[in-house]
Amino acid sequence: MMRLLQVSRLEVFYGKVQALQPTSLHIDSGQIVTVIGPNGAGKSTMLNAIAGALPASGTQSGDVIFGEQNLTGSAIEKRVASGMSLVPEKRELFATMKVEDNLLLGSYRRYQAGEKDYADQMHVVYDLFPRLKERRQQQAGTLSGGERQMLALGRALMAKPRLLMLDEPSLGLAPLIVKEIFHIIHRLKQTGVAILLVEQNARAALQVADYGYVLETGSIALEGVASDLAQDQRVVETYLGLVKK
Repeated sequence: MMRLLQVSRLEVFYGKVQALQPTSLHIDSGQIVTVIGPNGAGKSTMLNAIAGALPASGTQSGDVIFGEQNLTGSAIEKRVASGMSLVPEKRELFATMKVEDNLLLGSYRRYQAGEKDYADQMHVVYDLFPRLKERRQQQAGTLSGGERQMLALGRALMAKPRLLMLDEPSLGLAPLIVKEIFHIIHRLKQTGVAILLVEQNARAALQVADYGYVLETGSIALEGVASDLAQDQRVVETYLGLVKK
């Protein structure tokens, strides 16, 4: 596999407070990599730093190599143009706009770049999310929580990303919807897109991922093949809610 993302010694500070210790991780093309850990461990901070989406109060250091580009210090626009797409925890949809218009906004960068086929991902999105096709003329604000998550995923896919970064996609969703979302994440892998998945639902994340990292108090505590992590006694007891005998 080709190395798609190489993050080396990434650190994040909010003022004098260090939110992320020197952290290194990598993702190969077409791979699903998950980062699990407790609330406040720095998972979302790490994801936002990689995407170039830290708030103004945050500063970062370290290297972010994406494909053959060194994106260290680059603006979020350059990272998106290079093939990164972030689905934030809050989803950040345009509630008063139609579902289809929200999706088209996801391809705006491609439209700006003069790509005549900028909307060509629409059929891919509707194939993955038939409910979005059924509700394409509805306002996004009228959708259920699960449908809003589907729309956030679909909008990100409209940019034709090489790397899709997902921040807590199961947050606040009913168990049946969570199962559906993770089934879709598994299907996304078949399209060739690599996925960096930040998730508190460790069980579901490790089931769908190829490789995993455990982030605790701002630093990587464990890493390994996802199926191996799912059998690790510390992970089982701390994150899966079971005592392994």
